[in-house]
Amino acid sequence: MAILVGGGPAPGINGVISAATIEGINQGFKVLGVQDGYQWLALGDTDHCVRLTIDHVKAIHLSGGSILGTSRTNPTKSEASMKNVVSALEELGVSALVSIGGDDTAFSASQVYQKVAGALRVAHVPKTIDNDLPLPGSTPTFGFETARHNGVYLLRNLAEDARTTSRWYIIISMGRTAGHLALGIGKAAAATLIIIPEQFRGRPATIDEICDLIIGSIIKRRAEGTLYGVVVLAEGLIEAMGESGLLSAIQGGQIERYGKVSRDDHGHLHLAEIGFGRLMKDLLTERLEKLGVRMTLVDKDLGYELRCADPIPFDAEYTRDLGYGAVKFLLSPDAAKFGAIVSFEDGKMVPLPFEKMLDPQTRRMTVRKVNVDGEAYECACHYMIRLERADFESPETLHKLAGSVSLTPAQFRQRFGYLVGIK
Repeated sequence: MAILVGGGPAPGINGVISAATIEGINQGFKVLGVQDGYQWLALGDTDHCVRLTIDHVKAIHLSGGSILGTSRTNPTKSEASMKNVVSALEELGVSALVSIGGDDTAFSASQVYQKVAGALRVAHVPKTIDNDLPLPGSTPTFGFETARHNGVYLLRNLAEDARTTSRWYIIISMGRTAGHLALGIGKAAAATLIIIPEQFRGRPATIDEICDLIIGSIIKRRAEGTLYGVVVLAEGLIEAMGESGLLSAIQGGQIERYGKVSRDDHGHLHLAEIGFGRLMKDLLTERLEKLGVRMTLVDKDLGYELRCADPIPFDAEYTRDLGYGAVKFLLSPDAAKFGAIVSFEDGKMVPLPFEKMLDPQTRRMTVRKVNVDGEAYECACHYMIRLERADFESPETLHKLAGSVSLTPAQFRQRFGYLVGIK
């Protein structure tokens, strides 16, 4: 049985490796750990594999990172790479594969399964701190709860710094396609404002509207006599704007100032290479100064600090279930019929067939979005500080808000009314 890890790190990877290795050995498998995902297998290299024993893995389940490393190598990009992977696994005598990763790694595992036509049993354990994979019910992806837990701790420290120094923090949270992590951290830490892609309900997000939402929150706080705050933005807002929207926001051809726009092996934008927080800080500073507001804004990315954190008890237990469940599936009659994504629902292991979970066109699973029509999101909004329709309908409140930035009520309504549906 081989175990490999693909994609970005997430707390709990070692827990899956540990549980799968121990159960695999107990069930009679010789267990191999494949280093660096598909990176070496795609080259036909079988030297970067290690024999895993119970002594190797029995104490790693509470440690962050991955003892096998990881990579974003996409073996499905070329027929030669796929042939190399299949040949390498055959050479190693692998009859069962435990794949750990997100939807890209899941697709790679599904294609390996198809290529060998039933000669290899495949179980994929879904991993991402973004919590955006469509697992049954509200089952989280492993690593999310640990990332949120640590993110809240960091955000509370920044909030205290903001209060102490009378400044605003612009926090960019990981979350490529959904706002679960940004919302989970921001809501639990009582952030002043949280902005996620889902709140735009399918329409393109614009840099102007994102800026105005933040400026509206700043103005409302200032009108109340509070000069500090913390805003959490999901990095997926970059994807929601699209490349053209992002580039149009960077005036004067200064793209080099904010990084470079490029894509990885799976076609994703390299979001970490785009200085989204710095861009937002510069745009907000410029626009606030035009309103007569001078203040200190600080941008901070929140993500790499979370990915290799030691798992909290929730993820330590959860990943033990997933590693055990992966081996149990591999030994079941169903594993001879289909490769599957391993999930748990109400304490029971539920194998989800690749063919039902992966879209053959996009090569990915359907993204699980934040439900912005539910009471959980509604609750988050009720505790944010942001402009609301009632602020414009009350002459007294409108006058106070407008006066804090030297605008007339009519000018303020014209400038910000669209945010609450007032034209």
